[in-house]
Amino acid sequence: MLEEEYDKTRRRLPLHLRRAESERPFTYEIRPVRESDIPDIREIYNHYVTNSVVTFDEKKWTLAQWREKVAFLAKHDMPFLVAEGPSGQILGYALVQPMSAKSAFRYSVENSIYLGHAATGKGLGRALLEALITASEEAGIHQMVAVISDKGAEGSVALHEKLGFVEVGRMGRVGFKFGRWLGTIYLQRQLSPVKKKRGLFGKR
Repeated sequence: MLEEEYDKTRRRLPLHLRRAESERPFTYEIRPVRESDIPDIREIYNHYVTNSVVTFDEKKWTLAQWREKVAFLAKHDMPFLVAEGPSGQILGYALVQPMSAKSAFRYSVENSIYLGHAATGKGLGRALLEALITASEEAGIHQMVAVISDKGAEGSVALHEKLGFVEVGRMGRVGFKFGRWLGTIYLQRQLSPVKKKRGLFGKR
């Protein structure tokens, strides 16, 4: 029986004939990281460690490692943002970290963006990267670099290119994970930093 043939005045339609209710809107707030976010961040990242070649890490990160990283980036005024859902769950995060420990690289950073499984394909990656670029410019950063796996990360490459990143090089077979060789793709974007009296890493 078709839905239009069913006598709707008699009783409610059976479940299989009812129109599916529209999904609740996907909403979130992007804000700086807090200490309480670290458990969710760890779970998001460790999923990629154990299930993908997006990261070349092979061992899960601990809460202590993440606390140390959050503190290090805060000390050096480097943006670390999270996307928080209405229930308070962290849906994804984005951060920048020094490209090198050598002080001459202090105005150049490498970015990282990771989304929880339920938050993929909804535009959150772009929103986080746009917010990260703005926050980095406000921090006085001049160059942002993305180092992306050449396997399984085509969406990440496309996202960066849409936001003005340009491929500047590749390295082949530099990583080995899950029994196969992996390469890296390097993309770079020139930022428009806000002038600051004090540079990153305490340098003027």
